[in-house]
Formats: sequence, structure tokens, C-alpha cells
Amino acid sequence: MNNKIIIVNGPNLNLLGEREQSQYGSTTFNELKENCLKKSSEIGIELEFTQSNIEGELVNLIQDARKKYDGMIINAAAFTHTSVAIRDSLDLFKKPIIELHISNIYKREEFRHKSLISDIATGGIFGLGVEGYILAIISIQKILTNENR
Repeated sequence: MNNKIIIVNGPNLNLLGEREQSQYGSTTFNELKENCLKKSSEIGIELEFTQSNIEGELVNLIQDARKKYDGMIINAAAFTHTSVAIRDSLDLFKKPIIELHISNIYKREEFRHKSLISDIATGGIFGLGVEGYILAIISIQKILTNENR
């Protein structure tokens, strides 16, 4: 069974719990990380949870992930709408990818309605708050074990 995944978080997600609680809730980044590690352990997934505010670091993480991980969950945050470099690195991953957003990007400002990575992703979770991370972990586990094909 393939069971090694990475969650990649983009800019400003390190400030969860401090910023725009009306959009992102009160759960802190560290609480989110702990919740994800707990859930992944419960269902037999080995998880790395990462975050960077720097586009090039995210590209490097995604490129390196090709050789280390069986699947990826990505919340590219603002880079979702602007980064061709992140899109291109995701296109090289060639394994299951779930695009994730805490808020519903389609109910926000017009410029957030365009995702440069949705057509690369296997699937997406939008607007379900931090609970979306748990749903994404469960979903990618099912994808990796062929339970939802």
C-alpha cells in the first residue's frame, strides 16, 4: 500500500488563527498540523506537513516530493491564482493531488475565482474550513488504496 503523503501550504497559512478569522476560523497552524498528523496516523498514512511563504521554496518542495511521496494535498493559498511555476511543478508530480482551500475561493473576490492548479489536481476541496484538511487526508488515502475509483 502506498501511504506516504505531503501537505504543502502556501503563503500566510502560518498565521492561521491570527488572520481573518471570518474567512479562516480560529484554529492555529500548529493545531491544524497536529489534527492532520493525528488523523493520518489513525488511518495509516505517513504525513509530512509543510508551509512556506516563498514561491521558489514551494516549487522545490513539490519537485522533491516526486521521489518521496505517493500523494499530495496542496493549499497553495494566494499562489493558486498567480503561480505558473507552482502549476508546472505540480504537473511534473504525476501522482494524486488534492487542491485544498479553507475558504470557498469562488465566493470571494473575482481574482480568486481562477485557479491555475485545478486542472492539474485529481480533485479539490473548497470552503469547508480547516475540516477540509481531514477530508482531504481521508480522500487521498482512499485514492491511494483504490477505494474510490
